[in-house]
Amino acid sequence: MSNSWKTRVGTAADEQIAREITLHAFGRQYEVDYWDGIRADPVASLPGQLYVATHDEQPVGYALLTRCFVGAVPVLSLGPVAVLPEYQGRGAGDAAVRAALAGGQAQGERAVVVLGHAEYYPRFGFRPATEFGVRHPKYDGPSLMALALSAEPVPAGPLSYPYDG
Repeated sequence: MSNSWKTRVGTAADEQIAREITLHAFGRQYEVDYWDGIRADPVASLPGQLYVATHDEQPVGYALLTRCFVGAVPVLSLGPVAVLPEYQGRGAGDAAVRAALAGGQAQGERAVVVLGHAEYYPRFGFRPATEFGVRHPKYDGPSLMALALSAEPVPAGPLSYPYDG
Protein backbone atom coordinates (compact mmCIF):
# COMPACT_ATOMS: atom_id res chain seq x y z
CA MET A 1 0.00 0.00 0.00
CA SER A 2 1.31 3.45 -0.89
CA ASN A 3 1.24 6.15 1.74
CA SER A 4 2.65 8.77 -0.59
CA TRP A 5 0.09 9.34 -3.33
CA LYS A 6 0.54 12.59 -5.17
CA THR A 7 -2.63 14.61 -5.48
CA ARG A 8 -3.43 17.76 -7.39
CA VAL A 9 -6.32 19.82 -8.60
CA GLY A 10 -7.59 18.33 -11.82
CA THR A 11 -7.29 20.13 -15.12
CA ALA A 12 -9.68 20.30 -18.06
CA ALA A 13 -7.64 17.50 -19.65
CA ASP A 14 -8.35 15.30 -16.61
CA GLU A 15 -12.12 15.51 -17.06
CA GLN A 16 -12.24 12.85 -19.79
CA ILE A 17 -9.82 10.68 -17.85
CA ALA A 18 -12.06 10.98 -14.76
CA ARG A 19 -15.05 9.87 -16.84
CA GLU A 20 -13.06 6.79 -17.94
CA ILE A 21 -11.96 6.08 -14.36
CA THR A 22 -15.62 6.29 -13.36
CA LEU A 23 -16.67 3.73 -15.97
CA HIS A 24 -13.90 1.30 -14.98
CA ALA A 25 -14.40 1.78 -11.23
CA PHE A 26 -18.18 1.31 -11.25
CA GLY A 27 -18.42 -0.94 -14.29
CA ARG A 28 -21.54 0.69 -15.68
CA GLN A 29 -22.68 3.78 -17.56
CA TYR A 30 -25.04 5.10 -14.84
CA GLU A 31 -22.25 6.81 -12.84
CA VAL A 32 -20.72 8.28 -16.01
CA ASP A 33 -24.11 9.78 -16.92
CA TYR A 34 -24.36 11.15 -13.38
CA TRP A 35 -20.85 12.66 -13.77
CA ASP A 36 -21.89 14.29 -17.05
CA GLY A 37 -25.09 15.66 -15.50
CA ILE A 38 -23.46 17.32 -12.53
CA ARG A 39 -20.56 18.68 -14.57
CA ALA A 40 -23.05 20.24 -17.02
CA ASP A 41 -25.15 21.85 -14.27
CA PRO A 42 -24.17 25.54 -13.94
CA VAL A 43 -25.02 25.67 -10.22
CA ALA A 44 -23.63 22.29 -9.15
CA SER A 45 -20.40 22.36 -11.14
CA LEU A 46 -17.59 24.21 -9.40
CA PRO A 47 -14.36 25.11 -11.20
CA GLY A 48 -11.23 23.68 -9.64
CA GLN A 49 -13.02 21.10 -7.51
CA LEU A 50 -11.78 17.92 -9.17
CA TYR A 51 -8.95 16.40 -7.12
CA VAL A 52 -6.91 13.60 -8.65
CA ALA A 53 -4.54 11.03 -7.19
CA THR A 54 -1.75 10.15 -9.60
CA HIS A 55 0.64 7.28 -10.25
CA ASP A 56 3.60 8.14 -12.49
CA GLU A 57 1.91 11.51 -13.13
CA GLN A 58 -1.23 9.80 -14.53
CA PRO A 59 -4.59 10.13 -12.73
CA VAL A 60 -5.71 6.80 -11.28
CA GLY A 61 -8.41 8.11 -8.95
CA TYR A 62 -10.31 11.25 -8.11
CA ALA A 63 -12.76 12.97 -5.79
CA LEU A 64 -15.20 15.57 -7.08
CA LEU A 65 -16.83 18.36 -5.09
CA THR A 66 -20.03 19.99 -6.33
CA ARG A 67 -22.52 22.49 -4.94
CA CYS A 68 -25.66 21.52 -3.08
CA PHE A 69 -27.80 23.22 -0.43
CA VAL A 70 -29.04 22.56 3.08
CA GLY A 71 -32.08 24.79 3.18
CA ALA A 72 -30.76 27.95 1.52
CA VAL A 73 -27.19 27.45 2.79
CA PRO A 74 -24.67 26.43 0.12
CA VAL A 75 -22.53 23.43 1.08
CA LEU A 76 -20.40 20.98 -0.85
CA SER A 77 -21.28 17.51 -2.02
CA LEU A 78 -18.51 14.93 -2.28
CA GLY A 79 -18.89 12.49 -5.12
CA PRO A 80 -18.34 10.68 -7.20
CA VAL A 81 -15.13 9.29 -5.81
CA ALA A 82 -13.59 6.66 -8.06
CA VAL A 83 -10.33 4.73 -8.46
CA LEU A 84 -9.21 2.44 -11.25
CA PRO A 85 -9.74 -1.18 -10.11
CA GLU A 86 -6.04 -2.04 -10.15
CA TYR A 87 -5.35 0.78 -7.66
CA GLN A 88 -8.30 0.22 -5.34
CA GLY A 89 -7.46 -0.60 -1.74
CA ARG A 90 -4.05 1.05 -2.00
CA GLY A 91 -4.88 4.53 -0.65
CA ALA A 92 -5.48 6.48 -3.86
CA GLY A 93 -9.13 7.13 -3.00
CA ASP A 94 -8.24 8.21 0.53
CA ALA A 95 -5.63 10.61 -0.82
CA ALA A 96 -8.06 12.14 -3.32
CA VAL A 97 -10.78 12.55 -0.66
CA ARG A 98 -8.36 14.14 1.81
CA ALA A 99 -7.14 16.55 -0.89
CA ALA A 100 -10.73 17.47 -1.77
CA LEU A 101 -11.69 18.08 1.87
CA ALA A 102 -8.57 20.18 2.44
CA GLY A 103 -9.34 22.16 -0.72
CA GLY A 104 -12.92 22.84 0.36
CA GLN A 105 -11.75 23.90 3.80
CA ALA A 106 -9.05 26.18 2.36
CA GLN A 107 -11.68 27.87 0.20
CA GLY A 108 -13.80 28.66 3.24
CA GLU A 109 -16.59 26.20 2.61
CA ARG A 110 -18.81 25.52 5.60
CA ALA A 111 -19.66 21.83 5.24
CA VAL A 112 -19.71 18.84 2.92
CA VAL A 113 -22.21 16.01 2.51
CA VAL A 114 -21.66 12.62 0.94
CA LEU A 115 -23.93 9.81 -0.13
CA GLY A 116 -21.73 6.75 0.10
CA HIS A 117 -20.56 3.71 2.01
CA ALA A 118 -21.30 4.16 5.71
CA GLU A 119 -18.22 2.07 6.55
CA TYR A 120 -15.79 4.11 4.42
CA TYR A 121 -16.47 7.81 4.95
CA PRO A 122 -16.38 8.01 8.78
CA ARG A 123 -12.57 7.65 8.56
CA PHE A 124 -12.58 11.25 7.25
CA GLY A 125 -14.82 12.51 10.07
CA PHE A 126 -18.20 12.13 8.35
CA ARG A 127 -21.16 11.35 10.59
CA PRO A 128 -24.77 10.49 9.75
CA ALA A 129 -26.44 13.59 8.33
CA THR A 130 -29.43 13.07 10.60
CA GLU A 131 -27.18 13.91 13.58
CA PHE A 132 -27.00 17.44 12.14
CA GLY A 133 -30.67 17.64 11.19
CA VAL A 134 -29.91 17.25 7.47
CA ARG A 135 -32.56 15.30 5.60
CA HIS A 136 -33.27 14.29 2.01
CA PRO A 137 -36.55 12.68 0.92
CA LYS A 138 -34.85 9.95 -1.14
CA TYR A 139 -31.51 9.47 0.60
CA ASP A 140 -32.10 9.48 4.35
CA GLY A 141 -30.29 6.68 6.10
CA PRO A 142 -26.78 5.76 7.18
CA SER A 143 -25.33 6.37 3.70
CA LEU A 144 -26.07 10.11 3.85
CA MET A 145 -23.34 11.75 5.93
CA ALA A 146 -22.06 15.25 6.68
CA LEU A 147 -18.87 16.91 7.89
CA ALA A 148 -18.20 20.47 9.07
CA LEU A 149 -15.29 22.14 7.26
CA SER A 150 -15.24 25.28 9.39
CA ALA A 151 -15.99 26.43 12.92
CA GLU A 152 -19.59 26.96 11.83
CA PRO A 153 -21.84 23.99 12.45
CA VAL A 154 -23.29 21.91 9.65
CA PRO A 155 -26.58 23.64 8.81
CA ALA A 156 -29.82 21.79 9.52
CA GLY A 157 -32.63 21.43 7.04
CA PRO A 158 -33.61 19.77 3.81
CA LEU A 159 -30.79 18.78 1.48
CA SER A 160 -31.24 19.59 -2.18
CA TYR A 161 -29.06 19.08 -5.20
CA PRO A 162 -29.38 21.39 -8.23
CA TYR A 163 -29.28 18.30 -10.44
CA ASP A 164 -31.93 16.43 -8.44
CA GLY A 165 -34.58 17.09 -11.01
